Amino acid sequence: MNATVSEFHYGMITPIAAYLMATLGAALGLRCTTRSLRNARGERGIAWLTLGAVSIGCGIWTMHFIAMIGFSVQGALVGYDTLMTLLSLLVAIAVVAVGVFLVGFRGAGPLNLGVAGTFTGLGVAAMHYLGMAALQTGGTVHYDLTTVLLSVVIAVVAATAALWAAVSISAVWATLGASLVMGGAVSLMHYTGMSAVTVSLVSGNSAPSADTGQLSLLLIMLAGPMTVLLLAGVIVMFDPEVVLGQGDWNRKQARRSVRETAGV
Repeated sequence: MNATVSEFHYGMITPIAAYLMATLGAALGLRCTTRSLRNARGERGIAWLTLGAVSIGCGIWTMHFIAMIGFSVQGALVGYDTLMTLLSLLVAIAVVAVGVFLVGFRGAGPLNLGVAGTFTGLGVAAMHYLGMAALQTGGTVHYDLTTVLLSVVIAVVAATAALWAAVSISAVWATLGASLVMGGAVSLMHYTGMSAVTVSLVSGNSAPSADTGQLSLLLIMLAGPMTVLLLAGVIVMFDPEVVLGQGDWNRKQARRSVRETAGV
């Protein structure tokens, strides 16, 4: 029999928290990528690109599994395979890194952006469905193919737009605006993919739909990427050029030089 499936077991708490994490990861990633463009081929540039890729990848993965905390199947325990879950995290970081380094080194020309965006978008979709493959319900998970394809298209479009923004937008407020849009696009991809899900359970299974132990395990796994995002945020906040933008930082330095020259 098909069980009743819900994405909102805890109401709007998990969708909002998931969106905020996706937005945070995008904002940090965009600022880091912007910072790298001055010397993308140097060691510092590579370090900033790496931090940007890790931030975006962790933001996307954290968004997915925070949203999954709100996923419930009536009449079944919901659990996750640990290794498959961690594999989905590595996939998220790796595919974002490929896209970020492609546009960071080769620019946002139409062909390069299309290749990078398509690869990254397909990778983000793969992360999502790997995360779903880690799902354990005691039943069989089915997908509506049309809705799955729609979620993949959304992932590709979102990834392409994100990579374009990473190398084309440098103003702080524009970056924040782009991050809000990116967070929404990634969340839309997730919930579109989840709308494709139905779960068939063995008749007579009357297990509760919440498992405190599994939820605790998921929260523990979320702690790692969330800590990475926190550290990335600290690094970004302590780099004035990332926070202010290159133009504002240069103007600030110029004003300081004038004051020092004038003996103020």
